[in-house]
Amino acid sequence: MRIDRALVYLRFARTRSRARVIIEAGHARKNGHHVRRISEEIVPGDVLTLPIGDTVRVIEVLDLPERRGPPGFARSHYRELDRDVKAK
Repeated sequence: MRIDRALVYLRFARTRSRARVIIEAGHARKNGHHVRRISEEIVPGDVLTLPIGDTVRVIEVLDLPERRGPPGFARSHYRELDRDVKAK
């Protein structure tokens, strides 16, 4: 699944346009490497590092949802690895 679509389905971005802004600004990482393209594919097991508000969220993708659902549904598809890191 494309990372821009996954960020929307996992509820880290409200729209694909907002996901594009996060990615094109160079703020998103996949497995420790900057994501360069919004079309980059992600698979279960990938670790994503994302700036959300004034924190940096590090998650492991457990499964990819087929749609954007309620927050609980989205949370069941990833695991938080480190949530308390402050963005610089």
